[in-house]
Amino acid sequence: MLISSASRLWPSYRAGACLTVDLSAIVANYRTLKERVADSICSAVVKADAYGLGAAYVAPELEKAGAKEFFVAHVDEGIILREHVSPDARITVLHGPRPQAAADFVRYDLRPVLNSLEQIETWRNEARKMDRSLEAALQVDSGMSRFGLSDRDVERLSEEAALLDGIHSTLIMSHLACADEPENRANSEQRQNMLRLASRLPAAPLSLSASSGIFLGPDYHLDLVRPGAALYGLRPCATQPNPLQSVVRLQAHVLQIRDLAPGEGVGYGLTYRPLEPRRIATVGAGYADGFSRHGAKDGCVWFGDYRLPVIGRISMDSMSVDMTDVPEGLLSQDMTVDLIGPRRSVDDVAQAAGTIGYEVLTSLGHRYHRTYVKR
Repeated sequence: MLISSASRLWPSYRAGACLTVDLSAIVANYRTLKERVADSICSAVVKADAYGLGAAYVAPELEKAGAKEFFVAHVDEGIILREHVSPDARITVLHGPRPQAAADFVRYDLRPVLNSLEQIETWRNEARKMDRSLEAALQVDSGMSRFGLSDRDVERLSEEAALLDGIHSTLIMSHLACADEPENRANSEQRQNMLRLASRLPAAPLSLSASSGIFLGPDYHLDLVRPGAALYGLRPCATQPNPLQSVVRLQAHVLQIRDLAPGEGVGYGLTYRPLEPRRIATVGAGYADGFSRHGAKDGCVWFGDYRLPVIGRISMDSMSVDMTDVPEGLLSQDMTVDLIGPRRSVDDVAQAAGTIGYEVLTSLGHRYHRTYVKR
Protein backbone atom coordinates (compact mmCIF):
# COMPACT_ATOMS: atom_id res chain seq x y z
CA MET A 1 0.00 0.00 0.00
CA LEU A 2 1.38 3.40 -0.99
CA ILE A 3 1.54 5.73 2.01
CA SER A 4 3.07 8.81 0.48
CA SER A 5 5.14 10.15 -2.32
CA ALA A 6 7.18 12.81 -0.59
CA SER A 7 6.09 15.98 -2.34
CA ARG A 8 8.97 18.04 -0.94
CA LEU A 9 11.28 15.94 -3.13
CA TRP A 10 11.53 15.60 -6.87
CA PRO A 11 8.56 13.96 -8.64
CA SER A 12 9.19 10.52 -10.12
CA TYR A 13 8.94 11.63 -13.74
CA ARG A 14 11.74 14.18 -13.23
CA ALA A 15 14.06 12.49 -10.74
CA GLY A 16 17.10 10.50 -11.81
CA ALA A 17 16.30 7.77 -9.30
CA CYS A 18 13.49 6.65 -7.02
CA LEU A 19 13.97 5.57 -3.41
CA THR A 20 11.30 3.35 -1.87
CA VAL A 21 11.21 3.08 1.93
CA ASP A 22 9.32 0.09 3.32
CA LEU A 23 7.82 1.26 6.61
CA SER A 24 6.42 -2.22 7.27
CA ALA A 25 9.95 -3.64 7.17
CA ILE A 26 11.12 -1.04 9.70
CA VAL A 27 8.23 -1.98 12.00
CA ALA A 28 8.99 -5.69 11.53
CA ASN A 29 12.64 -5.07 12.44
CA TYR A 30 11.58 -3.17 15.55
CA ARG A 31 9.36 -6.07 16.61
CA THR A 32 12.17 -8.57 15.98
CA LEU A 33 14.49 -6.55 18.21
CA LYS A 34 11.82 -6.02 20.85
CA GLU A 35 11.20 -9.77 21.07
CA ARG A 36 14.93 -10.42 21.37
CA VAL A 37 15.36 -8.12 24.37
CA ALA A 38 12.38 -9.62 26.22
CA ASP A 39 11.54 -7.46 29.25
CA SER A 40 14.00 -4.64 28.47
CA ILE A 41 12.62 -1.45 26.94
CA CYS A 42 13.28 -1.22 23.21
CA SER A 43 13.71 2.39 22.17
CA ALA A 44 14.26 3.73 18.64
CA VAL A 45 17.16 5.84 17.44
CA VAL A 46 15.98 8.24 14.72
CA LYS A 47 18.93 10.63 14.61
CA ALA A 48 20.18 11.95 11.25
CA ASP A 49 16.57 12.07 10.01
CA ALA A 50 16.08 8.35 10.80
CA TYR A 51 19.42 7.49 9.19
CA GLY A 52 18.47 9.48 6.12
CA LEU A 53 15.11 7.79 5.56
CA GLY A 54 12.79 10.46 6.98
CA ALA A 55 11.99 10.62 10.70
CA ALA A 56 8.65 12.30 9.99
CA TYR A 57 7.52 9.08 8.28
CA VAL A 58 9.44 6.53 10.35
CA ALA A 59 8.88 7.70 13.94
CA PRO A 60 5.04 7.65 13.89
CA GLU A 61 5.07 4.07 12.59
CA LEU A 62 7.52 3.01 15.28
CA GLU A 63 5.38 4.65 17.94
CA LYS A 64 2.32 2.75 16.69
CA ALA A 65 4.42 -0.42 16.99
CA GLY A 66 5.11 0.30 20.65
CA ALA A 67 8.17 2.55 20.75
CA LYS A 68 7.83 5.16 23.50
CA GLU A 69 11.48 6.19 23.75
CA PHE A 70 13.27 7.97 20.91
CA PHE A 71 16.89 9.10 20.65
CA VAL A 72 18.33 11.86 18.46
CA ALA A 73 21.76 13.50 18.36
CA HIS A 74 21.04 17.24 18.22
CA VAL A 75 18.49 19.43 19.94
CA ASP A 76 16.99 20.62 16.65
CA GLU A 77 16.38 17.00 15.64
CA GLY A 78 14.43 16.65 18.87
CA ILE A 79 12.45 19.82 18.25
CA ILE A 80 11.45 18.61 14.77
CA LEU A 81 10.66 15.11 16.02
CA ARG A 82 8.36 16.47 18.73
CA GLU A 83 5.93 17.46 15.96
CA HIS A 84 5.61 13.87 14.74
CA VAL A 85 5.21 11.82 17.92
CA SER A 86 2.70 11.98 20.75
CA PRO A 87 3.20 14.16 23.83
CA ASP A 88 3.76 10.98 25.84
CA ALA A 89 6.78 9.95 23.79
CA ARG A 90 10.12 10.64 25.46
CA ILE A 91 12.79 12.20 23.24
CA THR A 92 16.39 12.03 24.43
CA VAL A 93 19.13 14.20 22.91
CA LEU A 94 22.48 12.42 22.93
CA HIS A 95 24.77 15.44 22.64
CA GLY A 96 23.38 17.18 25.71
CA PRO A 97 22.67 20.87 26.29
CA ARG A 98 24.91 23.68 25.19
CA PRO A 99 24.53 26.67 27.57
CA GLN A 100 22.30 28.83 25.37
CA ALA A 101 20.16 25.87 24.24
CA ALA A 102 19.21 24.53 27.67
CA ALA A 103 15.91 26.44 27.74
CA ASP A 104 14.90 24.81 24.44
CA PHE A 105 15.15 21.37 26.03
CA VAL A 106 12.60 22.45 28.61
CA ARG A 107 10.38 24.24 26.10
CA TYR A 108 10.09 21.19 23.83
CA ASP A 109 10.14 18.55 26.58
CA LEU A 110 13.45 16.97 25.57
CA ARG A 111 15.62 14.91 27.89
CA PRO A 112 19.33 15.72 27.61
CA VAL A 113 22.14 13.24 27.97
CA LEU A 114 24.69 14.83 30.31
CA ASN A 115 28.16 13.84 29.18
CA SER A 116 30.40 16.07 31.30
CA LEU A 117 30.53 18.05 34.51
CA GLU A 118 30.11 21.19 32.43
CA GLN A 119 26.85 19.91 30.95
CA ILE A 120 25.70 18.92 34.42
CA GLU A 121 26.39 22.47 35.59
CA THR A 122 24.44 23.89 32.64
CA TRP A 123 21.44 21.67 33.42
CA ARG A 124 21.67 22.36 37.17
CA ASN A 125 21.58 26.10 36.46
CA GLU A 126 18.56 25.63 34.22
CA ALA A 127 16.78 23.70 36.97
CA ARG A 128 17.53 26.49 39.41
CA LYS A 129 16.22 29.03 36.92
CA MET A 130 13.02 27.00 36.41
CA ASP A 131 12.76 26.41 40.18
CA ARG A 132 12.00 22.72 39.68
CA SER A 133 13.71 19.39 39.16
CA LEU A 134 14.62 18.55 35.56
CA GLU A 135 14.94 15.08 34.08
CA ALA A 136 18.22 13.97 32.50
CA ALA A 137 20.20 10.92 31.42
CA LEU A 138 23.78 10.54 32.61
CA GLN A 139 26.34 8.99 30.27
CA VAL A 140 29.48 7.36 31.64
CA ASP A 141 32.58 6.62 29.58
CA SER A 142 33.03 2.88 29.97
CA GLY A 143 36.04 2.70 27.67
CA MET A 144 35.29 4.28 24.28
CA SER A 145 36.82 7.67 25.16
CA ARG A 146 34.24 9.53 23.14
CA PHE A 147 31.26 10.75 25.21
CA GLY A 148 30.55 10.42 28.90
CA LEU A 149 31.66 11.10 32.44
CA SER A 150 35.14 9.85 33.29
CA ASP A 151 36.08 7.84 36.37
CA ARG A 152 37.26 11.05 38.00
CA ASP A 153 33.99 12.84 37.13
CA VAL A 154 31.93 10.02 38.64
CA GLU A 155 34.09 10.00 41.76
CA ARG A 156 33.50 13.71 42.21
CA LEU A 157 29.74 13.32 41.75
CA SER A 158 29.67 10.56 44.34
CA GLU A 159 31.50 12.78 46.81
CA GLU A 160 29.63 16.02 46.08
CA ALA A 161 25.95 15.16 45.83
CA ALA A 162 25.06 18.86 45.49
CA LEU A 163 26.44 18.82 41.95
CA LEU A 164 23.28 16.97 40.92
CA ASP A 165 20.88 19.29 42.76
CA GLY A 166 17.75 19.82 40.70
CA ILE A 167 18.63 16.97 38.31
CA HIS A 168 16.42 13.88 38.28
CA SER A 169 18.51 11.12 36.71
CA THR A 170 16.16 8.75 34.85
CA LEU A 171 18.78 6.83 32.84
CA ILE A 172 22.46 5.93 33.12
CA MET A 173 23.94 4.95 29.77
CA SER A 174 27.14 4.14 27.95
CA HIS A 175 28.09 2.93 24.47
CA LEU A 176 29.98 -0.12 23.23
CA ALA A 177 32.94 0.43 20.91
CA CYS A 178 33.22 -3.13 19.53
CA ALA A 179 29.70 -4.55 19.72
CA ASP A 180 29.87 -5.74 16.10
CA GLU A 181 32.78 -8.01 17.13
CA PRO A 182 31.15 -10.52 19.49
CA GLU A 183 34.47 -12.11 20.51
CA ASN A 184 36.15 -8.84 21.42
CA ARG A 185 36.83 -8.80 25.15
CA ALA A 186 36.39 -5.02 25.18
CA ASN A 187 32.63 -5.68 25.27
CA SER A 188 32.68 -7.46 28.64
CA GLU A 189 35.22 -4.97 29.99
CA GLN A 190 32.98 -2.05 29.06
CA ARG A 191 29.98 -3.75 30.63
CA GLN A 192 31.82 -4.22 33.90
CA ASN A 193 33.12 -0.64 33.80
CA MET A 194 29.64 0.72 33.25
CA LEU A 195 28.14 -1.27 36.12
CA ARG A 196 30.97 -0.15 38.39
CA LEU A 197 30.51 3.52 37.50
CA ALA A 198 26.71 3.36 37.69
CA SER A 199 26.91 1.94 41.21
CA ARG A 200 28.44 5.23 42.35
CA LEU A 201 25.64 7.37 40.89
CA PRO A 202 22.03 7.81 41.98
CA ALA A 203 20.07 4.68 41.06
CA ALA A 204 18.43 4.77 37.60
CA PRO A 205 17.65 2.38 34.73
CA LEU A 206 20.72 1.29 32.75
CA SER A 207 21.36 1.28 28.99
CA LEU A 208 24.49 0.02 27.22
CA SER A 209 23.54 -1.62 23.91
CA ALA A 210 22.69 -0.13 20.56
CA SER A 211 21.96 -2.33 17.51
CA SER A 212 24.90 -4.73 17.54
CA GLY A 213 25.00 -4.90 21.33
CA ILE A 214 21.52 -6.41 21.36
CA PHE A 215 22.96 -9.50 19.65
CA LEU A 216 25.63 -9.99 22.33
CA GLY A 217 22.97 -11.56 24.55
CA PRO A 218 20.79 -10.80 27.59
CA ASP A 219 23.71 -9.68 29.77
CA TYR A 220 24.01 -6.63 27.57
CA HIS A 221 20.32 -5.71 27.37
CA LEU A 222 20.04 -4.23 30.89
CA ASP A 223 16.96 -2.00 31.25
CA LEU A 224 16.84 -0.28 27.86
CA VAL A 225 18.38 -0.87 24.43
CA ARG A 226 18.88 1.74 21.72
CA PRO A 227 18.69 0.20 18.23
CA GLY A 228 19.29 2.47 15.28
CA ALA A 229 20.94 0.86 12.25
CA ALA A 230 19.21 -2.47 12.85
CA LEU A 231 15.82 -0.81 12.48
CA TYR A 232 16.80 0.16 8.96
CA GLY A 233 17.94 -3.32 7.95
CA LEU A 234 21.70 -3.00 8.38
CA ARG A 235 23.59 -6.14 9.36
CA PRO A 236 24.41 -6.14 13.12
CA CYS A 237 27.44 -8.41 12.75
CA ALA A 238 29.51 -8.90 9.60
CA THR A 239 30.32 -12.53 10.44
CA GLN A 240 26.73 -13.65 10.99
CA PRO A 241 23.61 -13.81 8.76
CA ASN A 242 21.44 -10.72 8.85
CA PRO A 243 18.16 -11.52 10.69
CA LEU A 244 16.59 -8.21 9.68
CA GLN A 245 14.47 -7.19 6.72
CA SER A 246 15.72 -4.94 3.96
CA VAL A 247 14.10 -1.52 4.17
CA VAL A 248 15.08 0.41 1.04
CA ARG A 249 15.10 -0.06 -2.70
CA LEU A 250 16.81 2.44 -4.99
CA GLN A 251 16.03 2.34 -8.70
CA ALA A 252 17.84 4.66 -11.09
CA HIS A 253 16.89 5.61 -14.61
CA VAL A 254 19.11 4.79 -17.56
CA LEU A 255 19.70 8.08 -19.32
CA GLN A 256 21.58 6.82 -22.36
CA ILE A 257 22.75 3.55 -23.93
CA ARG A 258 25.65 3.42 -26.37
CA ASP A 259 27.94 0.93 -28.07
CA LEU A 260 31.62 1.14 -27.24
CA ALA A 261 34.38 0.16 -29.65
CA PRO A 262 37.59 -1.51 -28.44
CA GLY A 263 39.97 1.05 -26.95
CA GLU A 264 37.39 3.82 -26.45
CA GLY A 265 37.64 5.48 -23.05
CA VAL A 266 34.81 6.05 -20.58
CA GLY A 267 34.34 8.85 -18.05
CA TYR A 268 36.72 11.26 -16.37
CA GLY A 269 40.34 10.28 -16.86
CA LEU A 270 39.27 7.71 -19.49
CA THR A 271 40.27 5.05 -16.97
CA TYR A 272 38.21 2.30 -18.60
CA ARG A 273 39.04 1.11 -22.12
CA PRO A 274 37.58 -2.24 -23.25
CA LEU A 275 39.53 -4.76 -25.29
CA GLU A 276 36.39 -5.80 -27.17
CA PRO A 277 33.09 -4.16 -28.15
CA ARG A 278 30.84 -3.41 -25.18
CA ARG A 279 27.41 -1.86 -24.65
CA ILE A 280 27.31 0.67 -21.80
CA ALA A 281 24.62 2.70 -20.08
CA THR A 282 24.77 6.01 -18.26
CA VAL A 283 22.71 5.88 -15.05
CA GLY A 284 21.22 8.94 -13.35
CA ALA A 285 22.91 8.80 -9.92
CA GLY A 286 26.41 9.70 -8.79
CA TYR A 287 28.50 10.71 -5.82
CA ALA A 288 26.21 13.66 -5.07
CA ASP A 289 23.54 11.00 -4.52
CA GLY A 290 25.59 8.94 -2.06
CA PHE A 291 27.61 6.66 -4.35
CA SER A 292 31.27 7.18 -3.61
CA ARG A 293 33.96 7.33 -6.28
CA HIS A 294 36.10 5.22 -3.95
CA GLY A 295 35.69 1.54 -4.71
CA ALA A 296 33.69 2.17 -7.88
CA LYS A 297 35.55 -0.64 -9.67
CA ASP A 298 33.97 -3.13 -7.23
CA GLY A 299 30.47 -1.67 -7.62
CA CYS A 300 27.58 -2.88 -9.70
CA VAL A 301 23.88 -2.41 -10.35
CA TRP A 302 21.28 -5.05 -11.20
CA PHE A 303 18.74 -5.35 -13.95
CA GLY A 304 16.60 -8.32 -12.99
CA ASP A 305 19.04 -11.24 -12.77
CA TYR A 306 21.76 -9.42 -14.73
CA ARG A 307 24.68 -8.01 -12.77
CA LEU A 308 25.98 -4.85 -14.45
CA PRO A 309 29.49 -3.79 -13.32
CA VAL A 310 30.26 -0.13 -12.78
CA ILE A 311 32.96 0.99 -15.20
CA GLY A 312 35.17 4.06 -15.12
CA ARG A 313 34.87 6.78 -12.53
CA ILE A 314 31.60 7.70 -10.86
CA SER A 315 30.66 11.31 -11.65
CA MET A 316 28.74 13.77 -9.52
CA ASP A 317 25.40 13.03 -11.20
CA SER A 318 25.91 9.77 -13.07
CA MET A 319 27.76 6.51 -13.39
CA SER A 320 28.47 4.16 -16.30
CA VAL A 321 27.65 0.44 -16.24
CA ASP A 322 28.34 -2.43 -18.64
CA MET A 323 25.08 -3.72 -20.14
CA THR A 324 26.62 -6.04 -22.71
CA ASP A 325 25.09 -9.19 -21.20
CA VAL A 326 21.52 -7.85 -21.25
CA PRO A 327 19.62 -9.10 -24.34
CA GLU A 328 18.85 -6.28 -26.73
CA GLY A 329 15.15 -7.11 -26.61
CA LEU A 330 15.05 -6.16 -22.92
CA LEU A 331 16.57 -2.73 -23.45
CA SER A 332 14.37 0.34 -23.56
CA GLN A 333 14.57 4.07 -23.23
CA ASP A 334 14.31 5.26 -19.60
CA MET A 335 14.55 1.72 -18.19
CA THR A 336 15.54 1.42 -14.52
CA VAL A 337 18.22 -0.55 -12.71
CA ASP A 338 18.59 -1.43 -9.03
CA LEU A 339 21.37 0.39 -7.21
CA ILE A 340 20.01 -1.08 -3.96
CA GLY A 341 17.47 -3.85 -4.11
CA PRO A 342 16.73 -7.56 -3.81
CA ARG A 343 20.13 -8.55 -5.22
CA ARG A 344 22.26 -5.84 -3.62
CA SER A 345 21.84 -4.67 -0.02
CA VAL A 346 22.98 -1.45 1.60
CA ASP A 347 25.75 -3.46 3.28
CA ASP A 348 26.86 -4.77 -0.13
CA VAL A 349 27.12 -1.22 -1.45
CA ALA A 350 29.11 -0.25 1.63
CA GLN A 351 31.51 -3.15 1.28
CA ALA A 352 32.32 -2.23 -2.32
CA ALA A 353 32.97 1.36 -1.27
CA GLY A 354 35.14 0.38 1.69
CA THR A 355 32.78 1.86 4.26
CA ILE A 356 29.79 0.85 6.41
CA GLY A 357 26.06 0.74 5.76
CA TYR A 358 25.49 3.63 8.19
CA GLU A 359 27.41 5.97 5.88
CA VAL A 360 25.64 4.74 2.76
CA LEU A 361 22.15 5.24 4.24
CA THR A 362 22.86 8.68 5.70
CA SER A 363 24.52 9.80 2.44
CA LEU A 364 21.60 9.02 0.16
CA GLY A 365 20.90 12.37 -1.44
CA HIS A 366 17.80 14.52 -1.54
CA ARG A 367 17.47 14.40 -5.31
CA TYR A 368 15.62 11.10 -5.28
CA HIS A 369 11.88 10.82 -5.59
CA ARG A 370 10.88 9.11 -2.35
CA THR A 371 7.96 6.78 -1.83
CA TYR A 372 6.88 5.36 1.54
CA VAL A 373 4.95 2.11 1.50
CA LYS A 374 3.30 -0.23 4.00
CA ARG A 375 2.44 -3.86 3.35
